[in-house]
Amino acid sequence: MFQLDNEQSTLGTVKVGERGQIVIPKETRDLFDIKPGDNLIILANKKSGIVIVKADRIKEFAKEILEKIENFEDNKKSK
Repeated sequence: MFQLDNEQSTLGTVKVGERGQIVIPKETRDLFDIKPGDNLIILANKKSGIVIVKADRIKEFAKEILEKIENFEDNKKSK
């Protein structure tokens, strides 16, 4: 494992175990504040690959999108 561009990125390899499990490297867990018990979302596309995202980040992103849609609709109604 090594760090890229001033500690904002990590790069490494993991091995898939017999039960399909992987271990996220410590440097990556630390960078993204991943703790035991955290929920992660797996986004996969056969063409693009696999992405692992903390569930709370997706919730925050979705909340921001819904707020922007609501504000847009409110502004549209007030015109």
